[in-house]
Parts: sequence; C-alpha cells; structure tokens
Amino acid sequence: MSHRLEDAVVLPVAEPDEPRIQCAKCPWKRGVDARQIPNGYSVEKHRRLSSTIASGTASLRRDTPMMTCHESGPGAEVVCVGWIVNQIGPGDNLGLRMAVVCGEVDGNVHTVGPQHDRLEDTIPSEDDSHAE
Repeated sequence: MSHRLEDAVVLPVAEPDEPRIQCAKCPWKRGVDARQIPNGYSVEKHRRLSSTIASGTASLRRDTPMMTCHESGPGAEVVCVGWIVNQIGPGDNLGLRMAVVCGEVDGNVHTVGPQHDRLEDTIPSEDDSHAE
C-alpha cells in the first residue's frame, strides 16, 4: 500500500523549553566583580563554595552540594547556570552529568560570554578591582 505525502498526518513539533540564561552578576562570568552580587557579598561564603566542586568518581557521591544562583531566594533555590556549565564541562562532575541526564537537574541552561575555568578564579583577590 502506498501513501502520498499530502495524505500524511502532520504532528506538531514540541517546542523545547527556553534555556535558563546566566544572570548578569554570575561570578562564573569573566569580568564580573563578585563583590557586586546583589543582596550582599561575603568572600568567606564564596570560598566555602569549594564544597560544591567535585570531579571524576568523587563527584558520584549523592551528598555533594550544588551551588545555587544568588538571585534565587530561600525555599526557591535554583542551581547556578555558570556552575552547571563549569561542572559539566571543565569541572568533570560525573554525578552532575548523570543528574542532568536523569532529569534530576535542569541542564537546559545558557551562559553569556567567556567563563572562568575554576572556582578559585571567581573569587576576587583583595587587591583586584574586579575578577578577571
């Protein structure tokens, strides 16, 4: 049995959700002065975010914390876009990759501009006017 193309039923194509865009003051973005993060900035808290950095098999622990976006509020936290992209890419966070593939973490994100490769690079030094 043959069918003509014009007889075919055309199914609507599902539009993917729009990616979550990296916020303007994200410390993972090069050139952002983390001290300008809204709602206060603490270099001590920033340094403690090292607990969110994991790579290789060490990242497979389910209790590894995730860095949340500074623009999300208490009780409505979302994972930081810059952190997701770093940890899936140069950070080599296998656990996060698996969480994204399994749908536990929304990996539909988009960074804006050049990004830092390491958390240490996101922390401004005391003598810098802004993070490079």
